[in-house]
Amino acid sequence: MTTAKARAVDGPDKPFRVAEIKRRDLDLHDILIEIKYAGICHSDIHTAHGEWGAVNYPLVPGHEIAGVVTDVGAEVTKYKVGDRVGVGCMVDSCGKCDNCIKGEEQYCLKGNVPTYAGVDKYGEPTQGGYSTHIVVTEDFVVRIPDNIELDVAAPLLCAGITTYSPLNHWGAGPGKKVAVVGLGGLGHMAVKIAHAMGAEVTVLSQTLNKKEDGLQFGADNYYATSDSETFNKLAGTFDLIINTVSAKIDISAYLSLLTLDGTLVNVGAPAEPLAVNVFSLIGHRRSFAGSMIGGIRETQEMLEFCAKHNIAPNIEIISADQIDEAYERVLASDVKYRFVIDISTM
Repeated sequence: MTTAKARAVDGPDKPFRVAEIKRRDLDLHDILIEIKYAGICHSDIHTAHGEWGAVNYPLVPGHEIAGVVTDVGAEVTKYKVGDRVGVGCMVDSCGKCDNCIKGEEQYCLKGNVPTYAGVDKYGEPTQGGYSTHIVVTEDFVVRIPDNIELDVAAPLLCAGITTYSPLNHWGAGPGKKVAVVGLGGLGHMAVKIAHAMGAEVTVLSQTLNKKEDGLQFGADNYYATSDSETFNKLAGTFDLIINTVSAKIDISAYLSLLTLDGTLVNVGAPAEPLAVNVFSLIGHRRSFAGSMIGGIRETQEMLEFCAKHNIAPNIEIISADQIDEAYERVLASDVKYRFVIDISTM
């Protein structure tokens, strides 16, 4: 087994501490990855704080992982030592159900195996990317294109695919009006990707504080939702709305901004339930949908798309000792726009 240095948390109100974890010996199709960078996702915070349900502590979060292959199992065919690779929000699935066969492993009917806070096929708890090494079966690893640096590649493995997948599925492109709710870690990626797809992009944010950034990322318009007139002005405007906010908002108000047959897709995952007035849906045959990351094939497609269009997240590199501070800053919306841990500081 490989011993990995890590940062772990022992409870919802506990700080991160230095830890050592064991990574399993390589099975026939496993690869060992030396992690170089790991992004901090709001999901990490929800999970570490126990907001999405019971957690088996100690917990090592992290599902935005970029690194280099250092060893491979005897029957691995997809990767070799030295390859630049990434791991996202899941590390396995049943591989046999209809959804897995379609390449939608994130929706595995038996449940995918999350990168952390899950249980793998060996019955062991999964631990994530706030660590120096990880072992993953080759089918759940993606190749990072040469023109994407590893530090900016890390957030693409969650923030990138979480926004790319619904934009791709609901056909964002020329002639489509897309609104992005929130300009945070997810939102700024949604703006960049939707713009590259050719859509007309509007940011809906609480204030105009980040307007300059939003326009620089590719937004055509930027409105403050704290101004009630915004909802009157934009009523019936958008074909697609991507809600990236991980907090409770007035979904019915945002549904009113959709055109006929428009869709609002939730990718943010607040701990509290969201109420919906059904009349906001039936009046214009609108849809309220959800989307969760993407399959491995689509994640690789997303990376190639970002490489082609020179899309990268805006990041702030931190050391492993700064994780607690980074969590506080994310909760205070004090990050532009994704924290990435330099694992060499682990």
